[in-house]
Parts: sequence; C-alpha cells; structure tokens
Amino acid sequence: MITPSYVRTMARYNTWQNGGVYDAAAQLTDDQRKEDRGAFFRSIHATLNHILWADQMWLMRFGAAQPPRGATIAEGLTQFEDWNALVSERKRFDANIEAWADNLDSSELNGELTWFSGGAGRNVTMPRPLLLAHIFNHQTHHRGQVSAMLTGFGIRQGITDLAMGPNLYVE
Repeated sequence: MITPSYVRTMARYNTWQNGGVYDAAAQLTDDQRKEDRGAFFRSIHATLNHILWADQMWLMRFGAAQPPRGATIAEGLTQFEDWNALVSERKRFDANIEAWADNLDSSELNGELTWFSGGAGRNVTMPRPLLLAHIFNHQTHHRGQVSAMLTGFGIRQGITDLAMGPNLYVE
C-alpha cells in the first residue's frame, strides 16, 4: 500500500504546500490570522498550529521527533502564538519530515504502531502503512480548511495539485 517513495513524495508535497499556505497567510495581519472564521479550529493561526502539532505528534510516535510543546490537541492550538515563531518552526519541521522520509527503510512500513490517543482516551493499535497515509491526509485536510479561510479574505494560495508540483516524485 505505502512505499518509501510514496512517503518521500508526500513529504515534499507537504513542504511545497506549507510554503504556499504560509506565504498566503503572511499577507494577512496577525489579527486577521487569529480571527474566528467559523472553522473547526476557528482561525487560520490555530489551524496551522494544529497541523504542525499533529505532525510533531505523529513523528514522535514513529520515533523521529521530540514531543511538541503542547501535550493535548487544545494545547497544540496555541503552542506558537507568535507568527514568526510558527513560520520558523514549520520550516524547521518540514525539513525534519523530509529527512525522516529520505531515510525511511521499507522495513519500517511493516507491522503496527501502538500509542496512547488523548482524543480517544486509550491505547490504539493500527497498521503503520495506514498511519503514514493518515499523516499526509490529515495535513491536506486541514490545509484545505485554511485555504477556504484565506479565500474568504480574497487570498488564493495558488496551485495545490500534487501532479503539478515541482519535482515532487522521489524514487
């Protein structure tokens, strides 16, 4: 189902798309980014924090990152209140995701992963390939929410199609 090539490609797609969404969001004021827009996590800023927090949590579970600042989903929404700090950490962590993906061995795609889910309040065990697909699907889902909020401000982030990305496919 999932190959190291898929993970590498999706890691590059993630970096490319984060660059676009963050560049678009940078056109707003801090108040606009933090304004309640009626989205699931209310604001652009909180949603971008959530995406980063979830990426940090998943890579920690896979043994490739330290725990994020926030221990819970709610704490993850505010782990970086300062825009520049959020931008900086996003760029740093995207490089971390790519480095992890570049060094991923196919044997790491086998088996299951067990973790404690704060949202479910219990240990959960799932197949590693499904969870790897989930990491990238989760990012895309919430970036779509940010894109809709940006559109509400009259800002478009640009092309988001994987097939149109700049040299994203990696063998």
